[in-house]
Amino acid sequence: MQDKSPQHFLWQLDDNGVATVTLNRPERKNPLTFESYAELRDTFRSLDHNYDVKAVVITGAGENFCSGGDVHEIIGPLTEMDMTGLLKFTRMTGDLVKAIRYCPQPVISAIDGICAGAGAAIAMACDLRYATPRAKTAFLFTRVGLAGADMGACAILPRIIGQGRASELLFTGRSMSAEEGERWGFFNGLYEPDQLLDSVIDAAARLAAGPNFAHGVTKTQLNLEWDMSLDAAIEAEAQAQAICMQTSDFKRAYDAFINKQKPAFEGD
Repeated sequence: MQDKSPQHFLWQLDDNGVATVTLNRPERKNPLTFESYAELRDTFRSLDHNYDVKAVVITGAGENFCSGGDVHEIIGPLTEMDMTGLLKFTRMTGDLVKAIRYCPQPVISAIDGICAGAGAAIAMACDLRYATPRAKTAFLFTRVGLAGADMGACAILPRIIGQGRASELLFTGRSMSAEEGERWGFFNGLYEPDQLLDSVIDAAARLAAGPNFAHGVTKTQLNLEWDMSLDAAIEAEAQAQAICMQTSDFKRAYDAFINKQKPAFEGD
């Protein structure tokens, strides 16, 4: 993965195991194309069995995160497609969200400026989100005559910010300010623009230095327990934690505690 050279975005993997995905069309506020959707989906799918990558940061070049689907390269062609082509496209965009959710690595978005449409959905799909005070997030599908039900927004967004707030954003398509986003729990924190990316990469590095196998279990359970009863969730967590107790990282943590040292996790 160190040598990965995607065609439609930038990829960098550092020595800490933190991969940075940069949407790189700053002159257009980093819009997505059919090709970039597919390549992002395939990239996140490929992380399932990649142990070099321990955490992922998604950001945008310039002063914006992502303006959504490219008006000329996606929206225009969609108006001329039949139902088969349209459903193929909408399933592909949903598959990108699933790929981000189901890869075992923590995924963190670093958001500056415009974060709209599919860009907002990508941010929503991440495990953690950080932004600048000037970030503007909009699920603006209704403003182009579409439903707010896109890329899992009606399922995921209410779980992050609550049903009423999500309903307002999805019905109106208005921008959520950075201050609102932090207050509502969409953003985990705000940083000034010149501090954002470095701060998020540092946060990712701290996660990457942790028990990676256990992080993957946590992410899996967060996904699985959405539709479990409390009894089923408690039993699932009992089994998951018992598996984690068999890892070498669990013993490393114990040995470090006994010796008054900081544990050095290795992900096994």
